[in-house]
Amino acid sequence: ARFMYVCLCKNVTCGQIRSAVHSGAAGTMRDLSQKLGVATQCGKCGRCARGILEESLCQRSPGGAQGNTT
Repeated sequence: ARFMYVCLCKNVTCGQIRSAVHSGAAGTMRDLSQKLGVATQCGKCGRCARGILEESLCQRSPGGAQGNTT
């Protein structure tokens, strides 16, 4: 599914996470938590959300983010 739910507690989809990253509104898990509420309730979505965040950051930056571990 293109827009699967990542955080059921806060009804956040992977599309919302990608949009937040691509618009510059989120670049860290803290940003996602503050903007979208990701991983602020039960926390089970944290790992998946982080993966989508990192993937989206790589796509956003020119040439990807290889070697960038932050």
